Amino acid sequence: MIRIGICGYGNLARGVENALTRNSDMELVAVFSRRDTASVQIATAGVPVVPMAEIEDWSGKIDVLLLCGGSATDLPRMTPEMAADFNVIDSFDTHAKIPAHFAAVDAAAAKSGHIAVISVGWDPGLFSVNRLYA
Repeated sequence: MIRIGICGYGNLARGVENALTRNSDMELVAVFSRRDTASVQIATAGVPVVPMAEIEDWSGKIDVLLLCGGSATDLPRMTPEMAADFNVIDSFDTHAKIPAHFAAVDAAAAKSGHIAVISVGWDPGLFSVNRLYA
């Protein structure tokens, strides 16, 4: 069973949570939020919503942390920081800045020995393939 954590809980995270219910080999173990955790209502019963300030306490309890922040300000800071303690996946989609983002994340992941996968998802994933064909 792959233990999954979700960092952030907006539209992207709700979609990720829904997708996890369709994968019997994955288990959502926690959702991390900057908001007041009492105000965050997730769909998966029994899964805690944890303040971001406590995320480091979950190192070793999560196999993969899915980062559902925004590309403009969240992910450039968040992904390298989280790669120090977790295997991470993000959806960074600012195409012109992907090389710099890759370098920062790769350095953090290499230093910690974690795996970091960036720019996963509809855009830039599938949109990039569409641009290539066009």
